[in-house]
Amino acid sequence: MREFLDQHRNKFWVAQSILLVILGFAVAWWIKPTGSGSASDSTEAASTASNEATIWTCSMHPQIRRNGPGDCPICGMDLVPVKESSGGVRTISISNDVKKLMNVEVTPVVSKYVPAKVRMVGKVAYDETRMAHITAWVPGRLERMFVDFTGIEVKQGDHMVDIYSEPLYTAQQELLSALDRNQPRTSSRFVEPLNLLESAREKLRRLGLTAEQIREIEQRGTASETVTIKSPVGGVVVQKLRQEGDRVQTGDRIYSVADLNHLWIMLDAYESDLAWLRYGQDVEFTTEAYPGETFHGRVAFIDPVLNESTRTVKVRVNVDNSDGRLKPEMFVRAIVRSQVAAGGRVLDPALAGKWISPMHPEIVKDEPGNCDICGMPLVRAESMGYVTAEPIESAKPLVVPASAVLLTGTRAIVYVQVPGAEKPTYEGREIIVGPRAGDHYLVKSGLSEGDLVVTNGNFKLDSALQIAAKPSMMTPQGGGGGGHQHGEMKASANPEMPGMTNHAAHVPPETKEHLRSVVQSYTSIQSAIAESDLSTIRTAYTGLGNQLTSVPSEHLHGDAGAMWNEIAMLLRNDAVEGSDVKTLEEADQVYRLTRQHIDQLSMQFGLQSPNAAPEVPVPSGLEVPTAVAAQIQSLLPLYVRVSEALAADQADAAKAAIEQLQRQIGSWEEISNDAEAAKLWREESKDLSEITAKLMNSPDLKAMRSAFALLSESMISIERTFGISVQQDLYLLHCPMAFEGRGASWLQTDDAARNPYYGASMLKCADKVEKL
Repeated sequence: MREFLDQHRNKFWVAQSILLVILGFAVAWWIKPTGSGSASDSTEAASTASNEATIWTCSMHPQIRRNGPGDCPICGMDLVPVKESSGGVRTISISNDVKKLMNVEVTPVVSKYVPAKVRMVGKVAYDETRMAHITAWVPGRLERMFVDFTGIEVKQGDHMVDIYSEPLYTAQQELLSALDRNQPRTSSRFVEPLNLLESAREKLRRLGLTAEQIREIEQRGTASETVTIKSPVGGVVVQKLRQEGDRVQTGDRIYSVADLNHLWIMLDAYESDLAWLRYGQDVEFTTEAYPGETFHGRVAFIDPVLNESTRTVKVRVNVDNSDGRLKPEMFVRAIVRSQVAAGGRVLDPALAGKWISPMHPEIVKDEPGNCDICGMPLVRAESMGYVTAEPIESAKPLVVPASAVLLTGTRAIVYVQVPGAEKPTYEGREIIVGPRAGDHYLVKSGLSEGDLVVTNGNFKLDSALQIAAKPSMMTPQGGGGGGHQHGEMKASANPEMPGMTNHAAHVPPETKEHLRSVVQSYTSIQSAIAESDLSTIRTAYTGLGNQLTSVPSEHLHGDAGAMWNEIAMLLRNDAVEGSDVKTLEEADQVYRLTRQHIDQLSMQFGLQSPNAAPEVPVPSGLEVPTAVAAQIQSLLPLYVRVSEALAADQADAAKAAIEQLQRQIGSWEEISNDAEAAKLWREESKDLSEITAKLMNSPDLKAMRSAFALLSESMISIERTFGISVQQDLYLLHCPMAFEGRGASWLQTDDAARNPYYGASMLKCADKVEKL
């Protein structure tokens, strides 16, 4: 029985083994790629991709680019291969499938008049020029007020109030007396002059009586105890300021009357919309009281002062209200529709050849003359900032869709489709835009009519350039990272952009001379900035732009051509902005960019940069006295102790080393030697003393590191001037990331980087280790 069971058990295991083998073959057959996707083909494709990835970078610091594998010089991480995208410094190529996934759409750049809608809100207000105030011309008592509540409509000449006034009664008596004296008498040997009577009449006129009232007094022959004050204008009584029986003094207001046939609309316009507002423009507005109905008026005044709190400007619109439907204090919503022409001017063909009143925009005439309302001379509509017709094509502005623009300030990034490329290829381009007009931006520089700009998918293209460590909107200098931070410090932008090289490009001698002329024109800008003369600055930038156009770029090919196209684009934008600066602050802002771009030009084409710091001459044959050498040699060990403590994030140890350094410096005897080295050392030791005092007063590691950078610069200067006699080697190290990208150096006695400016957060950060 047992043998029988053993026999069947063996058969079962054999069958099970055969079944597992068959199942393995089935799985292998199922996962095996077919056709071009075979395993050997996949291996070959991976090998090809590896071969194409000739650029190696750091995943933490994409600005590091090498021709082969290795370690990152900043953080020590292994470099990884990346596939270089085709084209120039800012170009990227994608497949048609990727283009569909990105949903990339392009729109041509065109020259055309574009509409700009300015939306505003505000209220209906009284026309201040059509308001009158009934005032007391004489002191007295209000005997009767004919208008006893506000809102009553009155006409010119209507009775308003009876006033009893002692001075007015006396003046009437004087008029009657003069009139009586003026009557001829038979027994009289002479006649009273008429001027006494006219003087009495004039006095009453000055006290507020009309000519008709004066005639009534003369005809009646008696003085009236009260006199009626009449309305000088027609309108609605909007204020009643006194009551019957009140005593009033000369000048006191009794009523305010407003003519509501003409009103003002007081609107608030944002400062960004002021470019499209002009005197005399038609304004379309609506009110809640009459939904669906549109009213019209004309811009009569634009406040020259901006409201600091709301960042808006008051715009006054004159409106005819003959039907009386608009009421003061009504809320309104208004729209001004402008047609924008070149240079940001406003197009209004209806005003072509017209003359307009500078005070009353509703007065428009075909011929010169005077305003019918105020009598001021009419002026041409063009003088108000209008383009009144379409005389030439150049009046049409070059515009780009707003969706294509990635704003970075006054400048912007757009992506332009490269024509004739085998695959969809797009080039990032820095341009200068003017104000926004509706769905478009006016283009000042950087684009030409017919360029196809990406209006959808541009953010995705920008992200792809960032990954490729190329210049983009988020990383203008290239290097990727999108503002990656280490600890509290921001990653610095690498001045060497991707696509650029570490050595000067070869260019023909004639072209190089033109490039030198570009650099030379920059020196004129330097001088103008130093003089702080805006006119000279603008002229110098115009000269830079002219010089750029004269460079024969057709002789630059390959990498040299890509380099020049990138730098020329940046400098051209500098020239456009610089030639139009309005303030010295704007000029300084543009100049800082120009300085960087000239440095890039000089580096890439082997030119002498005018911004290069002059070499500090080391005195030849400098003999260092023994006392000076001894003091210098005592510095290095203490300096190294401070550096090591900061690198280890040990504030207490750093403070102790600083105290020793301060005592050491304080113990030095003054060297009275007249040798050149002794004179130089006295200056250096004075600086050392001040820096050490600053180190001692530093409250924390951050402040210590800031002061330590000054100490390091002083030590480096001492080493270069005097030399530091030590038994071991001495190394100069530099961290490009320190102090928000400004960079800082320090000295060590070995080449293993221990960064005192970051400590443990980025201990190995050093892009340069130089043996001294």
